[in-house]
Amino acid sequence: MVRNIIRALRLPFLSASIIPFVFGSLIVRSSFNVFAFIYGFLAVLATHLSANLINDYADSKSGADWQDRNFYKFFGGSKLIQENILTDKFYLLAALALALIAGICVILLSLALRNFLAVWVYAAIITLSWSYSEKPLQFSYHGWGELFIFILFGPALVMGGYFIQTGIFPDLKSFMLALPFGFLTTAVLFANEVPDFLDDQKAGKFTWVSISGPSRAFLFYYLLIGLAFLSILLNVILGFLGVWALFSFVCIIPAHKAAVILKEYPFDKARLIESSKLAIAAQSFASLILIAGVIL
Repeated sequence: MVRNIIRALRLPFLSASIIPFVFGSLIVRSSFNVFAFIYGFLAVLATHLSANLINDYADSKSGADWQDRNFYKFFGGSKLIQENILTDKFYLLAALALALIAGICVILLSLALRNFLAVWVYAAIITLSWSYSEKPLQFSYHGWGELFIFILFGPALVMGGYFIQTGIFPDLKSFMLALPFGFLTTAVLFANEVPDFLDDQKAGKFTWVSISGPSRAFLFYYLLIGLAFLSILLNVILGFLGVWALFSFVCIIPAHKAAVILKEYPFDKARLIESSKLAIAAQSFASLILIAGVIL
């Protein structure tokens, strides 16, 4: 049962939210509010897990996850509903519970900071994260999902971590530093949308792969990766990042390998598992190098 809960929560994907939040919290190191960081960290975790659960719930209700009931780990959902192991109701109630836990953490954070801006920002973030796949907005079904993933896993997390430590929001520096994280995570999402394209199409789901088509999706992936590393270079030029950050460019290698697989096997889900792994590796290691660069 524990293994199924881990699978339902998609715990391995938490790095996509943890790393940019930690990065944003470390941008300014002259002072560090430990308690505020802990409250913010727990809120980020609970919000991300809530969004993961409601995504499976919504994709089950729409029929998207029923088109192919095989479990691929990196895309297509957890499939526990389709395997009759967990119910739609479990996913919905668990998502609500985690959203409530996140809300409590944000209130405690606001009390610690004596600033209630975080409450309003959280209200916007949980609304957007649920609306990514749930009705009535269903952004991911109407070509807006990628944009909101960029916002939620880039600016929202980095600028949020920065705000908790400095009380400054909005801020140009933290926004610029958030761009690589936003582009890298959106690239991972896009790579995972390629194998899901035909199933999504049957369920009426319109993603950016619908624009390029699976056969040319690798070009879109290259564009997102290019923008990610270009934004890293720009931050170094502006002095927001040190030259250590340029070591992240080594991650272009796995990103390129992922693009090659997307180009050669756009309809082969078994081969596309490898492209998803490589895309995640490029995103994770580049992000960790950026954190190391800030610390150094």
